[in-house]
Amino acid sequence: MTNISTDINTYNTSILVDGCREMGISLSEKQLDQFVQYYQLLFEKNKVMNLTAVTEWEEVQVKHYLDSLLLCRATDLSESLYVLDLGTGAGFPGIPLKIVFPNLNIVLADSLQKRILFLDEVISALGLTEIRTVHGRAEDLGKQKDFRESFDLTVSRAVANLSSLSEYCLPFVKTGGSFISYKSAEVAAEVEQAEKAIRILGGSKPAVTALPLPKTQMVRTFVMIQKEKSTPAKYPRKAGTPSRDPLS
Repeated sequence: MTNISTDINTYNTSILVDGCREMGISLSEKQLDQFVQYYQLLFEKNKVMNLTAVTEWEEVQVKHYLDSLLLCRATDLSESLYVLDLGTGAGFPGIPLKIVFPNLNIVLADSLQKRILFLDEVISALGLTEIRTVHGRAEDLGKQKDFRESFDLTVSRAVANLSSLSEYCLPFVKTGGSFISYKSAEVAAEVEQAEKAIRILGGSKPAVTALPLPKTQMVRTFVMIQKEKSTPAKYPRKAGTPSRDPLS
């Protein structure tokens, strides 16, 4: 893998700036610097651990940054929300959301300790506050009183079927809050298959919003589930079960 420039001023941020403008977001110089610095850290760490297959600056601006931020077109992020990014991986969508919406109080959760250490490094380097990491599996964290039914919003860009994702995510959402899943364009069948599971877990009938991803021909679909009642105590089931045997 080639080296990249360490000089923030050498990066062309026009893709990010223009894409954000399409979403009604105006980025400050500080925010642009934070996005570039985040990329530099991601690129360097990706040499020694697998964080992302998307490594070119132009692609990262679109497929990670703009895609993460597109959530603001699906739901109102202007309030002081307590947000969980479950299965955050390299920090998407949580860190881009925090850079642009400092009013959000964000927890980044991931099951791999090495990723958590990287995210702690990013948070410190970018000078972000009211954002922290937690290491653990969703099945375990979802049983802990500090996290269970505590969040206004839980989001996930993780790749899993909606039934499994709902069992992972809905236990964290407080009644009246929401779980929003980042999905690809075609979700109708998946949503229909997950509706019974979502009901069992205390969620509403899913609302689907499809939005064009700026600077591309791609469509990102958001599946929003309102939390209508408490999730039964037995969910999430023990580690591995939600993925291996989705509720149906």
